[in-house]
Amino acid sequence: MNQIYGLSFVARVILMLYGVWQDAHMSVKFTDVDYHVFTDAAKFVVEGESVYKRATYRYTPLLAWVLTLNIWVTPFIGKLIFIAFDVLTGHTIYTLLRKMGHEHHIARNCSLFWLLNPLSATVSSRGNAESVMAYLVLVSLLLLVQGKTLWSAVFYGLAIHFKIYPITFSLPIYLYLNGDAADNKSQQRKFCFWKLLLPNRDRILFFSISGGILGILTTIFYYMYGWTFLFETYLYHVVRGDIKHNFSPYFYLLYLTSDPTLGVPLCLRLLVFLPQVILLVAVALTFHRDQPMAWFLCTFIFVMANKVCTSQYFLWYLSLLPIVLPSLHMNATQYLSLASLWFFGQAVWLCPAYYLEFEGYNTFMLIWLAGLLFFCINGMILYNVIKNYKKNNFKHID
Repeated sequence: MNQIYGLSFVARVILMLYGVWQDAHMSVKFTDVDYHVFTDAAKFVVEGESVYKRATYRYTPLLAWVLTLNIWVTPFIGKLIFIAFDVLTGHTIYTLLRKMGHEHHIARNCSLFWLLNPLSATVSSRGNAESVMAYLVLVSLLLLVQGKTLWSAVFYGLAIHFKIYPITFSLPIYLYLNGDAADNKSQQRKFCFWKLLLPNRDRILFFSISGGILGILTTIFYYMYGWTFLFETYLYHVVRGDIKHNFSPYFYLLYLTSDPTLGVPLCLRLLVFLPQVILLVAVALTFHRDQPMAWFLCTFIFVMANKVCTSQYFLWYLSLLPIVLPSLHMNATQYLSLASLWFFGQAVWLCPAYYLEFEGYNTFMLIWLAGLLFFCINGMILYNVIKNYKKNNFKHID
């Protein structure tokens, strides 16, 4: 596997170097716009200013601090860091599947699903930080299923600090850490319901540590940057309503209510989270004993039904997909059909989105209809995943 990791790293570096040429010679740039945002924020750090002086910087200050290396050393350091985390994500996928009891060739093939995926390779090579997030989430999951509750909580707290979406795993984790409630001995069955709900040592430890990590980082950065930090890093993502680059079924609603003079109440934008909450609770109750599956389904549902859904969000569940593939009993035709539908839905959406973005045509209604089609396709994928899922009641693995 070490050779595979090495080749994956080299391939991404070559792709990054190609991007340098494309940025210099072509009108369409290879480097992600967010990478320039990160670097500009890092400049403000070096100058002793607030990272949030850079417009559209809506990330943790930790990211800008690390990328001061772009200023001090070379502007490519950040990309190399993201590439390294991308390869580490593939390694974590392999390790997790081996710890779950899968054979070497299965774990290797699932790891290759990530390492050879042109989408993940391109995203990290362009300077997008999603690989860091994927690594934090997968390491937290790996430690959790190994029973290393304390260290899992540390990485979980860090993951929520970087992006708030892993908070959707909280209920499945809480239900999973239920002591011996999963024991099938008849004399214990009458206690299972209470053990499903009441706090225990592992639950208190996990959420105290993860909450403590999140609280400490939040306190430090609030002291440094004030309300701007809280809003830009956390609250903005709750109340935001993008009317471009958005696959969401709520796209047209956001467009119609985007005019600030209409006085649309905040509760309307918060109400759209209700379907997500209902689905996430259902997943937690049904799949909490199989944490990899629960985390994948929670992420997929969160992205599919979110009021803002952009292409980079897809990486959130694609990084978790390899660890559930061995539990899905589908043939090659089924996999190919679902993948083709997924790409088809995006292609249909991209057509009117192009005419809106680059030609200036009013295609908002067509974009919304394409988003609804993509939502239905994702619903079909979700149905097939659950239908063909083979339950895996594993316990803590050393």
